[in-house]
Amino acid sequence: MNAFLYLSLIPESLVASMLPPREFGAYLATGTRKRPHGQAMFFQVRPDFQSDYFDIASADRQCLPHADGQPKHSVYLGVYRVLEHVPLDAIQNLYLATAHGRVLEIQPAPLPREPGVKYHLYQEIVPVSPLIASSLSPQDFRRHITDPARPFHVPRICFAQLDLGELADDPASGTGAGLPYPNLEHIRSCLCELTPQGTKETKTVDRIGRRSLIYRSVKSGFYVGDEQGLLFYPFPTRPQLEGEYYSWWRCANDAELEHTAFAL
Repeated sequence: MNAFLYLSLIPESLVASMLPPREFGAYLATGTRKRPHGQAMFFQVRPDFQSDYFDIASADRQCLPHADGQPKHSVYLGVYRVLEHVPLDAIQNLYLATAHGRVLEIQPAPLPREPGVKYHLYQEIVPVSPLIASSLSPQDFRRHITDPARPFHVPRICFAQLDLGELADDPASGTGAGLPYPNLEHIRSCLCELTPQGTKETKTVDRIGRRSLIYRSVKSGFYVGDEQGLLFYPFPTRPQLEGEYYSWWRCANDAELEHTAFAL
């Protein structure tokens, strides 16, 4: 196809666009008459992606310049069960857009070696969005949530690993200093209910979840996976954020301060 193809996460949808990734991210985030401004997250999808579930061919017919020569911003090809029908080998780079349209590109990387912490906090993003406390590593959490033998599972999941600070090792006595969660004591309580020995490996902190993410809460990064595999998108380190990505980082923090009503 001639257009770019994107898997948007907020909300979940498959979109064709004549805009390249950074321009598309700014378009999604800063809004139109049909959409208020807000955070945007999306993957670029391999341009030769073919599917029996989506009408990919319609994008070539519809994704054409306007009469005045302006590029077509978006043609929606799917808004339901999208991630489930886009295989891992079709998913490319991840883009994170602030509410003011600054866009950060993250390439997939090898899975990190997990430090020996006891507990984790995961924000599920698509296709479900609860906030989950767990004693499972990201790899094991992905296996757990996509296991068809479980009564409740999803075929494919995208989630972020969030920072727990001292609570990752000692939820009962850890200070939680610097963590941006207003419901910190509830998170602490949920972590204390977990048993690393396996009798209780996950605990739902918030069933409804959120439609945006506090970027400064992200720990290792973002994951998307299923039974067959797991892709990892590392979030930049603090030195990288304060140096190479300073303009995006400052804009992200400014936007979060403006939208404290949507905090975790």
